[in-house]
Amino acid sequence: MLKTIIVTIIIISLVLPGLALASNLPRSQQATLIESVSPSEIAVRATGLGHWEKGDGKKKDLDNYLLEQALVDARKAAVWFVLFGGADPLLKNAPERTAFTPLQEEFFDITNIQRFIAWEGQDLINRVKREIKKNAEYELTVEKAFKINKQAVQEELSKRGILPAREELAEALGNPFIMVLPAVKKGENPIAFIQSNQDISHAAKVIEGYLTARQYDVVVPEQQAALSELAAAQGMIKGLDEDPSYALALSIGSDVYITYEVTLESAPRNTKKAVVNVRAYETTTARLLGTETGYSPTAQATDKALIENALNDAIDKVLARIAEYWKNDMQNGVQYRIIVSLAQGFAPDDVENIQMAFLDAWDKLTKNQRYKENIVTAQTLDYLVWCDPGQFRQSTRLYQKIKLFIDAAFPAGKTSQININRKMLLLKVDKL
Repeated sequence: MLKTIIVTIIIISLVLPGLALASNLPRSQQATLIESVSPSEIAVRATGLGHWEKGDGKKKDLDNYLLEQALVDARKAAVWFVLFGGADPLLKNAPERTAFTPLQEEFFDITNIQRFIAWEGQDLINRVKREIKKNAEYELTVEKAFKINKQAVQEELSKRGILPAREELAEALGNPFIMVLPAVKKGENPIAFIQSNQDISHAAKVIEGYLTARQYDVVVPEQQAALSELAAAQGMIKGLDEDPSYALALSIGSDVYITYEVTLESAPRNTKKAVVNVRAYETTTARLLGTETGYSPTAQATDKALIENALNDAIDKVLARIAEYWKNDMQNGVQYRIIVSLAQGFAPDDVENIQMAFLDAWDKLTKNQRYKENIVTAQTLDYLVWCDPGQFRQSTRLYQKIKLFIDAAFPAGKTSQININRKMLLLKVDKL
């Protein structure tokens, strides 16, 4: 009996390490982006590793065994790239990756991985077999092209509670309003540029198509009637007219604005290549969220086809930066820019009291007392404040609280609005 127990223990001790090593995770974890095919799919080139050693037992057809292992590994590596690889993985920070760890074995089961593969190339890009005679091992490395449904992967992560669902973000914050404008020189009108240039107009439509496919709210500047607000904004923000795209986005009230430049380059044999540069900015601060340059292949094609191809190469990465901005708003609070104009005639002590009243207001109204002073003078106060999206879903609600607080703290003045848009409040304080 004792002998049987000892033998059993020895067998278990030999088997368990092998079981512990067995994993659904890809061996190679190597893949590179080829291009963004559509708003939901990306094309990648993934490496797979097939492996055999003595402990795996004899195989009648070793080559086929290695190939099948390598192909399965390549499929997993392609999806791994969407999760962890490149400049814009879906799992960007430590908390998200930590939350994914308990699920990774189940997630990388090949039956689950197959759901995200929209297309698989028929031919191998590369195939290398290596023999390690010392250990009686064989290894096969293959490379193959895949199209991965990135949107389906993201939805699966949201379903499992690893990433916030779009519906959850939209409920807390509302969809971010995004405006698409061409980059223009000082003094030029972005809307006139769009209307006068077919290539520029087509590029705007391609970007707007990506945005609507991702369910963002798109503000089309040509259809906005409230552009008269621009004059009021320009009168309060020094140097605003130096960037017409920023001024336009700020006056209309977008959360983010995207600018783009298009260049068409001639090449030999009547071919051309398109180069586009896409930038995304946070409207309230003009802070750069992301910038990417996209290139089309050199080909005999229409200008519009080349522009669209180049944009496919750039826009997906920029939209990933916008998505991250949106997630940060939920965690850190919605950011508002508050610019206050003080009327002439206030005594220096009154000006100081008003300044202190606004600081007290931010201590009460902001999330975790998070705010920043941009400008504080005798006539202009300029702040960035971060507010709880559950408490202030509309900018008018924030204005209501500010007015009540300042008017109570400084009875000698009256707070009123000049202009309010989604993320920016232009206010004034007059003497009573």
